[in-house]
Amino acid sequence: MVEKSLQERLDEVFGDHMAAETAGDLESTLATMAPNPHIVNVPTMIGGQGADGVRSFYANRLIGQFFPPDVEFETISRTYSEERLVDELIISFTHTTRIDWMLPGLEPTGKRVEAVFVVIVGIDDGKVSYEHINWDQANVLVQLGLIDPTGLPLVGAGAAAKLRDPSIADPFFG
Repeated sequence: MVEKSLQERLDEVFGDHMAAETAGDLESTLATMAPNPHIVNVPTMIGGQGADGVRSFYANRLIGQFFPPDVEFETISRTYSEERLVDELIISFTHTTRIDWMLPGLEPTGKRVEAVFVVIVGIDDGKVSYEHINWDQANVLVQLGLIDPTGLPLVGAGAAAKLRDPSIADPFFG
């Protein structure tokens, strides 16, 4: 039997986790996680610590509110080590449902969003031990029409466009 590479093993662990999340299956999601996990959505500080805290987060903030049905995940890069993987990605969706972990208390706006995310995933004994999830909340709020970017160093969806195409001119200094 051919042994899987580090990359294949970590892709499988995180792939199983993401599949359970997107399917909205609480028990399957938790089964992909280490015994004492934690999740931190850095811009909103919403997440959970320990098995009970993570279960509560998934049950009350994520399952059924992960992303709207038209969500698209575009991987820019993935970096691997023995203990973690780091994803740099663009997540695009139309804000047609509540997303309390990302936009707490906000009713759907119907607006399209493209946001750059960095997800750092700890792996322990073949399970997800933590997720540290970062995104530019200000540029998301610009796209939702909740922040006026006039006079501010904010570019809305332009940040994702620049990541896709680094040759796009600097919006502030040309």
